[in-house]
Amino acid sequence: AAYQIMANRTVKDAQSVKGTNPQHLVEKIIRSRVYDCKYWKEECFALTAELLVDKAMGLDHIGGVYGGNVKPTDFVCLVLKMLQIQPSKDIIIEFIKNPDYKYVRALGTMYLRLIGTSLECYNYLEPLYNDYRRIKMKNKLGVMELLHMDEYVDQLLTQERVCDVILPRIQKRHILEQLEQLEPRVSALEEDLSDVESEEEEEEEDKKSRPRSRSPERGGRRSLSPRSKRRSRSPRGSQSPSPSHRRRRKSSRSPTPDHHHHRSPSPTSKRQHRHSRKRSHSRSRSHSYSPHRSHHHSDKRERDSDRRERDTSDKRDTSDKRDTSDKRDTSDKRDTSDKRDT
Repeated sequence: AAYQIMANRTVKDAQSVKGTNPQHLVEKIIRSRVYDCKYWKEECFALTAELLVDKAMGLDHIGGVYGGNVKPTDFVCLVLKMLQIQPSKDIIIEFIKNPDYKYVRALGTMYLRLIGTSLECYNYLEPLYNDYRRIKMKNKLGVMELLHMDEYVDQLLTQERVCDVILPRIQKRHILEQLEQLEPRVSALEEDLSDVESEEEEEEEDKKSRPRSRSPERGGRRSLSPRSKRRSRSPRGSQSPSPSHRRRRKSSRSPTPDHHHHRSPSPTSKRQHRHSRKRSHSRSRSHSYSPHRSHHHSDKRERDSDRRERDTSDKRDTSDKRDTSDKRDTSDKRDTSDKRDT
């Protein structure tokens, strides 16, 4: 028993953390379970800071205690051993900056969160928000759960208990920002979003500048379109007849003064007069027609021509059928007559 007590003591040169023994940061029940477990007695006995790296590289999951007997995980055993031997700060920083072994990084972040100040925790742990690697965590039932490194770091900075270990309290970030001891944190996602927004704004500016440069060309093309020509010609057709045409009308309608006292015109002259009035009236109508009416008449003409072609094709088909039927009848009659003769 005395030998076990000596093996579990904190080193003499260790400094007090948060005003107490560093091992007392872990609860007494969990400490007693760690001291009694097989991994602590076999693997953590006489362990130094240099040999601790090899043990940390052999980890394959994180966690606290599990099962009905409250068995501690290897991760908690190494955390307690680090509190006992108290390695230098440089070794802990190398643990945190190690990009190859994720469980070595997880062990270093847990130890720094227990002994470090508020500024050290924010300065060294917040850059790990960009680490999205998967890690395994053993829950209290002994079942492995999937977790990511950034989630684990967020739990260390925001929650009170991680891996069944009560974490010391640290100052809130916004208070440190107000005291100007800490700069506002800029997330990598915010930088990506700002880059995307700047690209979208540049694309919108390019789209706005393009139609402005093409606007005069479009205006010139519209002026040369055939529809505009038809529209420009339409008022000419709707103009009133020329003065010479008016004079002809008047001359055709009103008789000359020489024939005013003579007898009434003959019926042939009346007919000619009526025909001339009808022609002039039809001409004035044709002049006053709008382009829409002319299009309508042209469509009617096309429809009439299509109907005529269909009728002619139908007539041809019927005539061909009749000819074929007549030929068949004549051939049948000849055959019957030949048979009779024989």
